[in-house]
Amino acid sequence: MYPSNHQFSSQPRALAVVETPTSMQVDLNETSSDSRDEMQNGGFSEVKSIMESSEKLQDDLRMLGTKIKQHEDSIKLLKTQKNKLDDNILDMQVLLGKYHSSSSPIVNKDRSHLQSEHEITEQILRHEKSAAGILFQLKTHHGPQASHLSLTKDLLGVVGTLGKVDDENLSRLFSEYLGVQTMLAIVCKTFEGVKALETFNQDGCIDKTSGLHGIAASIGRSLDGRFLVFCLEGLRPYAGDFVTDDPQRRLDLLKPRLPNGECPAGFLGFAVNMIHVDSSNLAFVTANGEGLRETLFYNLFSRLQVYRTRAEMLLALPCISEGAVSLDGGIIRSNGVFSLGTREEVDVRFPKTSTMSEELQSYNETEKRMKETRWQKEKLEEDIKRELALLNSVKFNFETKKQDFVKFLAQSSSYATQAARR
Repeated sequence: MYPSNHQFSSQPRALAVVETPTSMQVDLNETSSDSRDEMQNGGFSEVKSIMESSEKLQDDLRMLGTKIKQHEDSIKLLKTQKNKLDDNILDMQVLLGKYHSSSSPIVNKDRSHLQSEHEITEQILRHEKSAAGILFQLKTHHGPQASHLSLTKDLLGVVGTLGKVDDENLSRLFSEYLGVQTMLAIVCKTFEGVKALETFNQDGCIDKTSGLHGIAASIGRSLDGRFLVFCLEGLRPYAGDFVTDDPQRRLDLLKPRLPNGECPAGFLGFAVNMIHVDSSNLAFVTANGEGLRETLFYNLFSRLQVYRTRAEMLLALPCISEGAVSLDGGIIRSNGVFSLGTREEVDVRFPKTSTMSEELQSYNETEKRMKETRWQKEKLEEDIKRELALLNSVKFNFETKKQDFVKFLAQSSSYATQAARR
């Protein structure tokens, strides 16, 4: 009667699920999305690793570059210090060379051959018709009162009496180089002093009754010929630096250098720095504060170089720009101008500055300082070698690291190309 009741069972039946094309498409899309996410996450991770590696390599290169700069700066500083020691050694060699400039040893020098200031005064007086001779005769006749005359108030003296040297050979050499007329030249501070030495009448002729001519006539002498006068305020002074902590205020002149950077063999120094100037004339002689070295003696000698022998002087010709002399009598006046022949004996010479005992003591002190300075130079050379070794090591590491960085850049570029193709 209930035919429909036969269509059900007391046991439940499993429900069959049939996948439609739409549900299949959803699953495929989800799987593809997961794969892309995994790929993107892996790509980002690799890019991050590349960037970190790049930054580390660059940091390493920067650090090595900084070290290279530090070592280069250290070497530069050490070389500067070494060059200063080289100059100090050369200066001391100049001093020691001056002690050996005469043919006999320092302890056996005959003092009877050394000229005193008194002897030079006598030699100037022998030139009785010269301007210097008349001035010294005036001092002889009037003594200290002569310095109070209006004519002499501006006068410093005569060239030959305003400087001293360390030995007789230098005295002979410098006097011959300058010549007797220059050695007898009068030195005035200002142009007013120059004008006071000589006046002229209305016809333009020299007034023999005034100035130095009038003084000559008053003591029974006549002033013959011309005479040189140096006016300090009219001279162009040396404009460079002075040797540091030098009581003599020597000029800090650049020493001659051969193409290989070394000083020529036999070079002893500059003539202008071999003149000893009295402390009263070292500074504030002129209104601008200059002393005799940077005015008078710089104009007389300029950068005249002094060598031990003529042969060494000639070998150094490429380094000589303003003349040179040698202890054995060689003279180069200027480029291409040589003084040949036998030596001329000039009877007005620079006096000597120190006694034998002082000279010997100074010699020993200089030798001691020379040894100390050479020891310091050796230590600096060792420091330079050590810094060079460190510099070369760091440069090697830098080049190795740079090659690694170049390889890394090439690999990174290859990866970027492959990633772009995916």
